[in-house]
Amino acid sequence: MKSFKTLMSALIASSAAPAAFAQGIDEQVNQAFATVTGPFVSFIFAPVPGTSFPWIVMWLVIAATVFTIYFGAVQFRFFSHAIGLVKGDYSDPNDAGEVSHFQALATALSGTVGLGNIAGVAVAVGIGGPGATFWMILAGLLGMASKFTECTLGVKYRNEYDDGTVSGGPMYYISKGFTELGLPGGKILAVLFSIFCILGALGGGNMFQANQAHAQISGIVGDYPGWITGLIFAGVVFAVIVGGIKSIANVTEKVVPLMGILYVGAALIILIMNYDMIGWAFGQIFAGAFTGLGVAGGMVGALIQGFKRAAFSNEAGVGSAAIAHSAVKTKEPITEGFVSLLEPLIDTVVICTMTALVIVISQQLIIDEATGVYMLNEAGSAIATVDGNTGVALTSAAFGSTISWFPFVLALAVVLFAFSTMISWSYYGLKAWTYLFGEGKVTELVFKVIFCIFIVIGASASLGPVIDFSDAAIFAMAVVNILALYFLMKLVRVELNSYSERLAKGEIKKFNH
Repeated sequence: MKSFKTLMSALIASSAAPAAFAQGIDEQVNQAFATVTGPFVSFIFAPVPGTSFPWIVMWLVIAATVFTIYFGAVQFRFFSHAIGLVKGDYSDPNDAGEVSHFQALATALSGTVGLGNIAGVAVAVGIGGPGATFWMILAGLLGMASKFTECTLGVKYRNEYDDGTVSGGPMYYISKGFTELGLPGGKILAVLFSIFCILGALGGGNMFQANQAHAQISGIVGDYPGWITGLIFAGVVFAVIVGGIKSIANVTEKVVPLMGILYVGAALIILIMNYDMIGWAFGQIFAGAFTGLGVAGGMVGALIQGFKRAAFSNEAGVGSAAIAHSAVKTKEPITEGFVSLLEPLIDTVVICTMTALVIVISQQLIIDEATGVYMLNEAGSAIATVDGNTGVALTSAAFGSTISWFPFVLALAVVLFAFSTMISWSYYGLKAWTYLFGEGKVTELVFKVIFCIFIVIGASASLGPVIDFSDAAIFAMAVVNILALYFLMKLVRVELNSYSERLAKGEIKKFNH
């Protein structure tokens, strides 16, 4: 331990001057980048005129509602069948594809389950009050239909190659689907989506994750240069992604359940220890959703925060998950649509809700034990902090109020979330890259190296506008993707009707494994 501390001290000392120099470069890059990309970022996250509701969130929620109605609440009608598919009851090992239904789901989940479930929920509850949780759950349930639509198309129009590998996602179903329907502009939209996907993968799916992971680690072990974290992450990530989707899936099918057990397990412990307050917490959630009990802004503020957080958390309609789900082994595209609809349920309805319950209960325990109501600060908005903490720190403090050692567990969870998100988004970015520049080992290796370089940059720099731009790029993917889904959803309904009829007649057989 002593030698480790000595080494760390030496590294910190040797990096002091370069760090100061790097900080100056950071500021210059920030200013230059913000000037160029600011208008684009402002446009993507601009509110609907006369409201504080971002139009991009409205775009996602309206689409989710349309798909839910159009497909007759498919997320509820085929829920049990989706569970059977994930279990492998209908999986034929001879079908084309690279990964199982469970592996595809785990890979997609690893790209969405992350800091949005930890920090994002804390922000939503802090600003919008407990009622934000109700609207978050509703948006998650509606988002299941968006995932179903895009992931069915992802498998239907994927490219299958002689070596057994596949490539799929919005760029493929947009270009092929539009051509099949005789619609113009498919290629242009596909290229646009690919560009946004690459930018989002390098930023929000990479640099932001590395940056937050370093912040958590340094908060536990002490301050040290970010490039050290970056190099370690880059080495581990490269070792995984160099093997392609099969290697990524093999890791995510182990990491995602571990993350879920670790995080949900801790939440359950707290809820069990405070079981007598669970009913009260749900009462606060439902009351706050419609009346704004104890929350400034009332229903509108809770709705905005809940919908926003759900959209940012599960990425339903963004199109990213369709890339991972396209690699599944199946000859029935609709089956992966059924599997994918479980993703927002796990990500938003289960994990986000458990986080919200813990925060609502612990806020009551820490702040409002005497009054029994949510207090307002001088600005007239809901208290968004516990002992001055926000975001990840708020969640950590909330859990830590009952489990003293939980901040260490949360730090591990954040690192795992960041790692799994990076390897999933590396695959999303790679498929967009190969769509633009062609398939091939060299083309793939170039992107993988670039991706790992950006991990080091993300961990060691504080490039705020770069991250803002990459987040905007991810939601720009949704603009292109959902526009295309409106034209292509009739093709999904044909698949759904055909499969439903055959399932009802008993023609869809189970396999004995």
